[in-house]
Amino acid sequence: MSQFRPKYVTFDCHGTLINFQMAEAARDLYGSILDEARMTEFIKNFAAYRLDEIMGDWKPYADVVHNSLERTCKRNNVVFRDEDARMVYERVPTWGPHADVPAGLAKVAKEIPLVILSNAMNDQIPSNVAKLGAPFHAVYTAEQAQAYKPRFKAFEYMFDMLGCGPEDILHCSSSFRYDLMSAHDLGIRNKVWVNRGHEPANPYYGYTEIRDISGLPGVVGL
Repeated sequence: MSQFRPKYVTFDCHGTLINFQMAEAARDLYGSILDEARMTEFIKNFAAYRLDEIMGDWKPYADVVHNSLERTCKRNNVVFRDEDARMVYERVPTWGPHADVPAGLAKVAKEIPLVILSNAMNDQIPSNVAKLGAPFHAVYTAEQAQAYKPRFKAFEYMFDMLGCGPEDILHCSSSFRYDLMSAHDLGIRNKVWVNRGHEPANPYYGYTEIRDISGLPGVVGL
């Protein structure tokens, strides 16, 4: 694995590269009315409903946020307001990278083209990508693919656009449920799990584990 030199290194963006702050947004909205135990449960539910919302036909991410937040509020007996969902959605483009990301990406980008496959809207992602500090060969969105990860259709769109197959890429993500499980099932043998504490390890899916993006150059022999 350490000597594998892919045609492309492909990435999940939000969470893996960008510091994904949905939990912080939820705390800003509801932290004053929920105690810590209830707030923790709310955040857990919010994450679960976001995943559930993207498993069917594609819809705008604003709808994903709205529906998942409304369902979470209902489950937790919290008053839902449309403007709260809009606030959360509008925060997404303002988020920047984890501190380890720019230097690690820049080193890899000198030798291997970088690609993003993101569960984002076309008008959201440019602001996030601009903050990453490295050039990208391509950035593909769920809006373009008309499918969100973990659906295979999103990955298949990326393969078609790049003109490559699963054997040609190294896919890098901090999430098994959104990325690495589907990558495994699609035959992407070369995978990197960035252990940001989002999910527990799951060795069945076959990956190289790194603590952060500073470890990525070593994976590809740089």
